Amino acid sequence: QVQLVESGGGLVQAGGSLRLSCAASRDFFRLNTIAWYRQAPGKQRELAAVINSSGSTNYADSVKGRFTISRDSARNTVYLQMNSLKPEDTAVYYCYARSIIADVYWGQGTQVTVSS
Repeated sequence: QVQLVESGGGLVQAGGSLRLSCAASRDFFRLNTIAWYRQAPGKQRELAAVINSSGSTNYADSVKGRFTISRDSARNTVYLQMNSLKPEDTAVYYCYARSIIADVYWGQGTQVTVSS
């Protein structure tokens, strides 16, 4: 069983930056795909950014050019650098991982609030 622990959320003014971290408890090398999802109040959970084991990335149109996802295998950690934050980025951000044998894991979520 892999545990994912997010950190780095908080309150920031519009235009500011935050960096989220997602630390895996073990077997990081078995995690083929790692992603950040977000869920705003009253809305469905949506994909924000994803990175696979080869380092290939993909982003939702709404965050493209502002968010950067990266992975540090030495630290078993994936990061989401969020710049030029907007009030509409306010959401609970969840770390998601899928192993090479298709096991799926979720973190507990971290709140990001962007004030106008």
